[in-house]
Amino acid sequence: MAKQILVVEDDLDIGRLLEMHLTDTAYAVEIAKTGEDGLQCVLSKRYDLIILDVMLPGIDGLEICRQLRSLPTYTPILMLTAKSSEIDRVLGLEVGADDYVTKPFSVRELLARVKALFRRSEAFRDKTQDVQKTIRAKGLFIDVEKRKVTVRGSLRDLTAKEFDLLLQFASHPGRVYTRSQLLDSVWGYGHDGYEHTVNSHINRLRAKIEKDSAKPDFILTVWGVGYKFCELEGSGLKD
Repeated sequence: MAKQILVVEDDLDIGRLLEMHLTDTAYAVEIAKTGEDGLQCVLSKRYDLIILDVMLPGIDGLEICRQLRSLPTYTPILMLTAKSSEIDRVLGLEVGADDYVTKPFSVRELLARVKALFRRSEAFRDKTQDVQKTIRAKGLFIDVEKRKVTVRGSLRDLTAKEFDLLLQFASHPGRVYTRSQLLDSVWGYGHDGYEHTVNSHINRLRAKIEKDSAKPDFILTVWGVGYKFCELEGSGLKD
């Protein structure tokens, strides 16, 4: 079955160009011309990828990305932006975009990014199938299939990327990761130089799961190297 792609783009010419080339590559493509229409499409149908313009009338692409990342299901997002400054790229990654392409863009590069995102999402899905169904450590409990996290019996509201980051850590307790390794494992290629994105996600994750972020129990800092996860107590559904 063809991969389903939603393109949220208000520029008619760019929308048609993307639809033509993505369809020629055997993808099924739908176009939404406003942020509101794009959100409605996502709420009514499941897509394999969303190509999202940043500058949209009404709700802009960054706000749409924030809202999509609050949903329980995770869909890869490729952002299109006419802005090329580092701060705009970082903002896209901070709100949960998986990759970005700056306008004007090469169609060949965009298609390569789309294919890479599909490879990454499939690889991550395969990886999660190989890990334990449940993971626990010091009162933290992860239900991998339901993507739910509780700490001392209290459900914690994590974004999709925060959950992926936590799962990466918890699946390899004691292993030390550099920021670059976490970028590669959780965000994928193309984000070299954005290690501060890892820092901000870890800070937000700690604020949600740690009793004291300054003295974490789960995600530990290895000074001069990176981060590691604490040792696990075992697995299972019983506390």
